[in-house]
Parts: sequence; C-alpha cells; structure tokens
Amino acid sequence: MFFVDTIEVSGLGNRSYLAGGEVSAVAVDPPRDVDQVIAAAARRGVRISHVVETHVHNDYVTGGLELARLTGAAYLVPAAARVSFERVPVHDGDRTEIDTAAGLTLRALATPGHTPHHTSYVLEENGTAVAVFTGGSLLIGTVGRPDLVEPRLTEGLARAQHASAHRLAAELPEETAVLPTHGFGSFCSSSQAEGSDTTIGKEKASNEALTRDVDDFVADLLAGLDDIPAYYTHMGPANAAGPAPVDLTPPAVAHAEEIAARLAAGEWVVDLRNRVAFAEGHVAGSLNFEAEGQLATYLAWLIPWGKPVTLLAESPAQLAAAQRELVRVGIDRPAAAATGEPADWVRDGDKPVTFPRATFADLAGRYPAEGVVVLDVRRGSERVGGYIEGSVHIPIHTLHRRLGEVPGGGCLYVFRQVRRGVLGS
Repeated sequence: MFFVDTIEVSGLGNRSYLAGGEVSAVAVDPPRDVDQVIAAAARRGVRISHVVETHVHNDYVTGGLELARLTGAAYLVPAAARVSFERVPVHDGDRTEIDTAAGLTLRALATPGHTPHHTSYVLEENGTAVAVFTGGSLLIGTVGRPDLVEPRLTEGLARAQHASAHRLAAELPEETAVLPTHGFGSFCSSSQAEGSDTTIGKEKASNEALTRDVDDFVADLLAGLDDIPAYYTHMGPANAAGPAPVDLTPPAVAHAEEIAARLAAGEWVVDLRNRVAFAEGHVAGSLNFEAEGQLATYLAWLIPWGKPVTLLAESPAQLAAAQRELVRVGIDRPAAAATGEPADWVRDGDKPVTFPRATFADLAGRYPAEGVVVLDVRRGSERVGGYIEGSVHIPIHTLHRRLGEVPGGGCLYVFRQVRRGVLGS
C-alpha cells in the first residue's frame, strides 16, 4: 500500500506532495516552511528518506535543502541544474527506492520545457506506475510556462513542453494520477484551468499540449503568456545558491511612533486587513495587501526588493500566517509588526484616514461625466474578459512607475476586481 498526501500552498497556487508506504516517504517540491511537511510525515508515522525537486523553481524559495538537512534525507535534484550545494544528481531513467517493503520506487523522467533541466518523477508500486509528479511540465489542462528562464530559449522550451507532454502520455498508463506542482493559480502556469485532480487519460483527451499539433500549440501558448511577477528574478538564484533556514518567530513590536518613523523614512508599512476595513480607517501612507488571497505574490511583485516592511495585522494569527506566506518568496523577516486596529497604530493626536467605496450602480449614475475617471488596475489578461468603456488601464504592478498617466483634478474610481463587483474611489 502507498499514500500520497497533498500539501497545499494556495497563496502561491502551488502544491507539494509527501508520498510513501508504511516506513518511509519522499517529499516532492517542498515549500520553504518545511514544518508542515515534517508534521505530515509524523501523522503518517513515516521517515522522510528522500526529498526531490522537479526543477530549480522560479516562483518560490524551496525548502528542499533545509528539509533534507533536518531529516537526513537524500536530496535529489536534476543533474543539469546548476546549484551550489551538495545533492544527489538525477539523470533520466534513474530509479530510487522509497519504501522497499511497499515496493515503492521513484523513476526519473526528463521532461524539459518549463526549464531545460526539468524532471518528472514516476511513482511505481511493484513496477506499475501509479502516479507521476510533473512539477511544471504537464499540468491540469495546460503546461508550465516556458518563458521564465531566458527570452531566447522561450520558443524552444515551448516546443520541448509539447514533446515532454507527449512523452508522459506515451510512456504512462492512462490511469496514472498526474500530480503537478503548479497550476492552481500559480503564475508558473501558462494558463489557468479548472479542476483539482487528473490522470494521464484525462489529459490525453483535454490538454491542448496533447490534442493539438506542435506549431499551433506553441503559437497559442506564446501568445497567451501572462505578465511575469518581478520577484521571480530573485527566486532562481536563491534556490540555486541554497536557501537559508527560516525564522518564523514573531517580529519586533512596532508602536505608533515607530510606525510613523518608518513611514517617514520611506519604508513600506503594509496593512493586512481586508479592503473594506482598510477603506474605513487606516494609517496614512500605509499600503493594503490583504492577508487572504495572493499576499506573497503581489507584495513581493510590487515592493522594491530588499526594502524593509512593517506588517499591521488585526490579530497575531493573521500576522503569523502572513509571515509564513512571505518567507516562501524570500521576504524573510519583517522589520517590525503590530496587531490590533488603526486607532492603536497612529500617534496621539492623529486619526486614521479613510476613503469612500462605491458599487457599479453608484458609478453608473455618474459615468461618463466630466471629471470622472475610472482606473482599471487589473492585468491585461483579466481585462480581456471585459472592461468599462473609456476606463484608463494601468495594471497594478506597473502603477508605481506610471502615476503620471493617471488623470487628475476630478473624481477617481479605482476598478480593482470584477468578480466581486467592488469599486473603490
């Protein structure tokens, strides 16, 4: 008997896995906060004997090196990946015993495309493939994007993705479970598809990498690629160098005077509460990145890399969860933090500031009109699905360097998210 436990990293749109038998297990593409992987192994009563990486990740800092150090596990990394630490180099076709009593073996299968060295791992029970960990290769309904390594390699990697998908489909039984790392909201996915589980057979019937010829597939794949989060440029080098252990202890407490001083020094003070609460009262100059959702992705995307950040949270639990999210993208230690509410965070004599919110119905009653500007800050891929005629489109991740393009002198409505029908002005 074997098991496969999924470890959701929902804020980044990723999954990691723990798979094994009754005695030992392998961790696949573990997140930076490895305590949850260790806890999963403890619940199963197994030893983590191996840690494997499908590739050098571009979207998050791996916990693989630290997990291997803590558990004494062998650390398997594709041989062609250029890394600066000791590891077990993996080549195409290599087999690794995971749990002898359960007949579990991991077979490496080269699947370049997401990166040149990308490797998938087939979990075999007594010689039969039961699952394949596909990392950023074959995803649910799509494939991993091929443009994160080097622009000149993109088309070649896109073609390699097509070939790798066909290799997986040709070599594995249709009932083999496909277990990707990316594709659940991750920007490493070339497109977003619905569904939470799949098999080789299902993908052969529905995945465009397996139903279309290579030229048409590659042309549409390249045309549909989304923006690349700016922080991705730091993730690959951090993973290749070998990430340091994380420290999730609470940050130093920031009182009102220190919060004001950090703002005056040009540092970032980030309010983690939801957007409605932020609109109703916040520290002047603070920035709102909701703890629920893709906090790590968007904060890491927008903040100047290395700039100190102070976190404001409504509770210690919210603060701790945010810290955990942020270490996954290399924002290791907040400069300071505070919990409570805005009245606790402003100096004596100061008051929290507010801004009004509006609905689409409110806007419809005023727009179009002289002096009314609608600013759409969604990404281009989101705007394609529909937009307000005459709106100014400046994606949020470019807004900080394009503020001069925002018309002034009137009433500004900021169009943030169509799915909830929420407008802020």
